[in-house]
Amino acid sequence: MTTFAAVLAQRLRQDPGKPLVTFYDHATGERVELSTTTWANWVAKAGSLLVDELGLERGDRIAVDLPPHWLGTVFLGAAWSAGLAVVPVDDDGLAAVVCGPDTLERWGPQAADLVVLACALLPLGVRFAEPLPAGVHDVGVEIWSQPDAFVAWDPATPDDLAHAGPGGELDQAALWTAAAAGRLSGGGRLLSVADPVAEPMTLSEPLALGGSLVLVARAEPQELEATYVAEHATARFPA
Repeated sequence: MTTFAAVLAQRLRQDPGKPLVTFYDHATGERVELSTTTWANWVAKAGSLLVDELGLERGDRIAVDLPPHWLGTVFLGAAWSAGLAVVPVDDDGLAAVVCGPDTLERWGPQAADLVVLACALLPLGVRFAEPLPAGVHDVGVEIWSQPDAFVAWDPATPDDLAHAGPGGELDQAALWTAAAAGRLSGGGRLLSVADPVAEPMTLSEPLALGGSLVLVARAEPQELEATYVAEHATARFPA
């Protein structure tokens, strides 16, 4: 399987109710767990928002300028489902950016030139408490009206660029071939303190291999081992 849509479809057939992404923020005590089905619903809503609502097209380039967060994994999946390329924030060809409260000041003034979506990063994915700058889309408002299923009218192909970063570029075929060859076998759980937007294998490998991601933001060293044990993790990133 060499596209995100094929990988996710298989996972939904095999393990729809199994946890796929578990998110911790040690600074706030927040914990969010998304099953494969719930995560796929969020991905579908985000994909519909990007494509059907905001007009992005296969091959467009999008930056996800969020701290490590479960919504970052959602927008990775949404981009890949639509054939968008996830690229660094300094990319010259950006068509869209997903930002958070800490980066809104940078991206808000650019909403006239590119699609800007802002995530409040509050529990349950809710809206910002205050109005956003003109032209900025509040994900916590606009995502809820989107459907729970998304089928791209121009589906991604194995040759479409999926991710670009300091380590190079990966098309969809390379991304999912590498994920399928990973070491997280037998439904293992990967505990990671790395941003999956920067390290996409922390998401793609669990998805492709029947495992799950335990993503920890603002990790406290003294709590990390307890989280590893509590979540029955079997691997770490970084190792």
